[in-house]
Amino acid sequence: MDLKAADQPLPTIPVSRQHEQHETRGTLKIRWRILLFATTLTAALVWLHNNFSHPSSLWPLPVSRPSQQTGENGEGEGFSWVNIPPSTSISWHPCYISLDGVYECARLDVPMDWLSPSPDPSSRVVLAIVRLRATATNSSDYRGSVFFNPGGPGGSGIWSLLDHGRDLQTITGGNHDLVTWDPRGVGASVPRIECWPASPQDRLVWDLQDPGVIDAHPGVLYDAFARAGAYSKTCERNIEKESAILQHVSTTSHARDLLEIMTQLGEEKLKYWGFSYGTVLGGTFASIYPDKVERMVNDGNVDYREWCLGSYINFLHDTDKVMSAFYDFCHKAGPLRCGLYSSTPEQIKERLESLSKTIRVHPVLVGPSVDGPEMPELVTYSKVKRMLSTALYQPILRFRRVSYVLAALERADGRPYYEYTTADGLGRKPSGFCSAETIPPTVPVSGPGEEDTDDAFPAVMCTDAEIFNETVAEFKSYADRLLEISSAAGAVQVAFRLSCVGRTVRSKWRFSGPLQGNTSHPILFIANMADNVTPLISARSNSLGFPGSVVLVQNSYGHTSLAAPSTCTAKHIRGYFQTGQLPSEGAVCEGDLDPFQAMFAEEDVESEGGDELKKAVERLSKEGRWASRFQMHR
Repeated sequence: MDLKAADQPLPTIPVSRQHEQHETRGTLKIRWRILLFATTLTAALVWLHNNFSHPSSLWPLPVSRPSQQTGENGEGEGFSWVNIPPSTSISWHPCYISLDGVYECARLDVPMDWLSPSPDPSSRVVLAIVRLRATATNSSDYRGSVFFNPGGPGGSGIWSLLDHGRDLQTITGGNHDLVTWDPRGVGASVPRIECWPASPQDRLVWDLQDPGVIDAHPGVLYDAFARAGAYSKTCERNIEKESAILQHVSTTSHARDLLEIMTQLGEEKLKYWGFSYGTVLGGTFASIYPDKVERMVNDGNVDYREWCLGSYINFLHDTDKVMSAFYDFCHKAGPLRCGLYSSTPEQIKERLESLSKTIRVHPVLVGPSVDGPEMPELVTYSKVKRMLSTALYQPILRFRRVSYVLAALERADGRPYYEYTTADGLGRKPSGFCSAETIPPTVPVSGPGEEDTDDAFPAVMCTDAEIFNETVAEFKSYADRLLEISSAAGAVQVAFRLSCVGRTVRSKWRFSGPLQGNTSHPILFIANMADNVTPLISARSNSLGFPGSVVLVQNSYGHTSLAAPSTCTAKHIRGYFQTGQLPSEGAVCEGDLDPFQAMFAEEDVESEGGDELKKAVERLSKEGRWASRFQMHR
């Protein structure tokens, strides 16, 4: 659907001439209702464009969606993964050659069911893989491949590599290839997990029914619970009609895919860097194949036990610490750097609490404008809570701007909110929004903006966990507990477990743990002092199951070490990949920047000249959006 259609005359509905003279007043009413619906739908979709983004709670790598399109041979317009033939052995093809670096792509045909492989095409999965070649010219110093997973589940490894591969490679060392893939069910790997395969507009219409966060108003939790069950049922029905993929997307299957890719590349053991959910994949691989681990960095650790049980309680252990950091650093920054500045951190907190109470009763109106929105928009309590929860992922990038948005809302001015949430990095037009055509789940996507697979998040998470069969009363008790743990984000992050309500499809191959093992080389776990969804206690708990492993603490706030630049952390990661050297027990790295400091006067925080490592970590911490699929959307 073309957004410009909203400004065009309404289409007429053709009427057969032989019936034209017999048209009744009732028929005319029906025609006008159809026209009114079409008009309303178009306007609603335009509104959704500006009100919802799909930023993943466990997906830390920013994706800025590169504008480069490459051709059939990797150059020019029209590149398509379809033009790379699938093969049961990896065959590299040049691709994305207009980008900085040497990229190669492959499509690997693997069994959908690793326990019972079949040659039937309907029982196969085709994985899209990309490799960024090492920059080191001295072949004697070549160290093989480092594999990475950006998180999710549902995050595209391909587009994360295209956006940030060079900086990640700077950290691991230019003598390594960097290899990643779109996991089964995601992006360019097929079949994709898509709950609404008929039309992307169907999803947007569904989003119109979003009831808001669970503490917005009395009764919202019950609406959200019923809505989640309906979504799960519809999703499973739509996918199961076409494919058995939902039974084969557990992290266990992803780990077996990783082993296959690694083996096909001639690597005897794995070098791996996983972020957020990627730490679950790393931990699963290390538990099943402990003798295959050469290097493993698990950065921003999901609690393995909680993930396998599906309890999702302790993941918010440090969330309010990150929120408290907002008050403290705002006060430290002063009135020129923080829009919500007050004489003490406690008064800043009181201002925010007062705003939350006010906006729950009196939402702020953003009037229509030539610069948008096309329709009046309300900034509600739910939207503010989701915005704040999203900001906790990237304090250095987001705290300063959010402080000015909040200050404007105090004055009943919602335009800064609109501009912030529609800016590149938070708001984005959903894939296929304007397209009359759809890309079938069996066809790999190739264009920027199409790579995320939102539906993969609950599909993987819920099949990895114990079966969910709780009543709405039981779920309310869980939600109340989460609100007690975190007043800052509990109402938003309840969506993790909520997304599993009504799920019935179980994974055929599920490694339920315990996730532990004596790996052939010790694992490096990394955690921030306060991470809003993967707290430090999770890294320490995970480390206990892997003898010799070390937890490196970064004294910063936000999700994963990438939330704040730390040259110290980057040096430890590089040393580990290069020589296997682990930090000393109890090691702590300081961040290079604090929240508010980096964004003062919108200055460019990137260093001029000097250390390439420092530049790389600064770019990674300040660019793109940090996904949180449930923050601004569901």
